[in-house]
Amino acid sequence: MTQPPAPIREALIVAPEYILEDLDQATAATFEATYPALSALPDEDVWQRIRSGFAMKPLNSRLIKRHEQWYASHPEYVQRMSERANRYLFYIVEEVERRGMPSEIALLPIIESAFNPGANSVASASGIWQFIPSTGKHFGMEQNWWYDGRRDIIGATNGALDYLEKLHKQFGDWELALAAYNWGEGAVARAQATNRRRGKPTGYSHLRMPRETQNYVPKLLAIKNIVSDPARYKLTLQAIPNRPYFEAVTPSKPMDVKVAAELAEVPLDEFLALNPGHNRPVILHDQAEVILLPVDKVTVFRTNLKNNDQRLVSWRAYESDKGEAFEDIAAQFEMTLDQLRQANGLSRHARLSNGQTLLVPAKEESESEFTPFNMHATAVQEMSGFKYVVRRGDTISGIARKFGISQRSLIAMNNGRSFLRVGQKFTILPGSSRRASMRKAGKVRKAVKLGNSKQKVISYRR
Repeated sequence: MTQPPAPIREALIVAPEYILEDLDQATAATFEATYPALSALPDEDVWQRIRSGFAMKPLNSRLIKRHEQWYASHPEYVQRMSERANRYLFYIVEEVERRGMPSEIALLPIIESAFNPGANSVASASGIWQFIPSTGKHFGMEQNWWYDGRRDIIGATNGALDYLEKLHKQFGDWELALAAYNWGEGAVARAQATNRRRGKPTGYSHLRMPRETQNYVPKLLAIKNIVSDPARYKLTLQAIPNRPYFEAVTPSKPMDVKVAAELAEVPLDEFLALNPGHNRPVILHDQAEVILLPVDKVTVFRTNLKNNDQRLVSWRAYESDKGEAFEDIAAQFEMTLDQLRQANGLSRHARLSNGQTLLVPAKEESESEFTPFNMHATAVQEMSGFKYVVRRGDTISGIARKFGISQRSLIAMNNGRSFLRVGQKFTILPGSSRRASMRKAGKVRKAVKLGNSKQKVISYRR
């Protein structure tokens, strides 16, 4: 079958409804008969595209109605969610369709995180898909001092869909796969084994599950019903154009997050919402394989970068020495204590441990020249630390090894406590773990790892 000339194909992709509306009825019919592949116009809105791909079977559960009522009574929540989804949903739907998955899967971040890339759970899950550290690592999401791949939009989406495909293949239906995504595949398999021993069915509706998992699939199906007919629930979903929102750009050199946003001429909040994986205000090209930019800002970014003659990096990594205090380091680099805390995501109660890595200005600047950087709270994970609950069999050395810190640092973070009991909460402070490259640097106190140099501060100019 012949294809229309390239200009016509391009016009059809950009605005097909206007092209066909301009044709008289006979010509339009001839066109559709000649080019059947293009006669079915693409959905103008991503929500409609999702509706077209619904494929999960109905579930008879009173919980669905309960969740429908909750969302219907919280229109402001639904509005915020749909506004955030605007950035990510086209890409997710593309990937879901490419894999032949039901489009309900594209709605899963709504119940996981409401499309908030900075969402964190008490179980240390993070990102729009809410990966815990171990599962994220299993699916290739690197997590270190600089970067958390669980918050990477592309990487986490691909990891989540890989995991869901694996679970669907293992359990045979999407309801069980989703339950396993929430509860754990081992837990679902054990529940099925228990039912088999008792001569009971092993389908989704027959398993005994914790309350959160019991509500998980019904909540997704409630969202499906709302997306199917928002007017029925007196709700409005913000229209999402059926075209890419962002494009991936490969950074060729390190640069400040703030500088990258300025080069792209986008607000910092917008840049961080698309690139929420950065734990520090510096983008390392060996950590972030790509940065995401709004489609209409890619050329702007490349042009501004090519013409740029200013510093791209204004930060460096500094390794603390024994006996130093935060106040000493702040004074050494002519920062206030609050500025040092802001740059490193430290709480006011954080303690400095020997060998801790901190981000400091790449050159001593006067107070009037230094602008503190505060990672956007809604787009970047809080880095003030978290509580680890001691489990049976835990040891000080084991906990320290789990989080890549020394036993001495762990004890120091917890006011000298070295005695463990089940249920006890231990504080784990980020930034306390030294990267392997830092450890290999021996006694070098001011190790810098921006690009390929550990010995000097790097200032890139174009």
